[in-house]
Amino acid sequence: MIRGLAFMVYPVKDPAKARDFYEGRLGLRLSRQFGDQWFEYDLGDTTFAVARADETHPVPVRGAVVAFEVDDLDAAVARLKAQRVRFRQDICETPVCRLAVALDPDFNEVILHQRKA
Repeated sequence: MIRGLAFMVYPVKDPAKARDFYEGRLGLRLSRQFGDQWFEYDLGDTTFAVARADETHPVPVRGAVVAFEVDDLDAAVARLKAQRVRFRQDICETPVCRLAVALDPDFNEVILHQRKA
């Protein structure tokens, strides 16, 4: 049976731009790289990956969305806005968390999430 999430991958048009966004702006650390096609970032018990889109793995119009847990949502959003990262949704509150939705270079939604204590 299912024991957990092994990895999540976003197909991207330009891996260099994606790496700049995820490494340079979000601060993820590269864990593994397979040529110039596939890049992995280990995050706790799972892995987030970006891969060059092709006919078999096109950039989706709509699909899954990744949510990264942050320590300080206000600081993370301010830092990304200073770097001119686009946001689909500014900070909002739910009963259990606060979140904001940024966009990567391929317009994939990237949720920045902070659980409430």
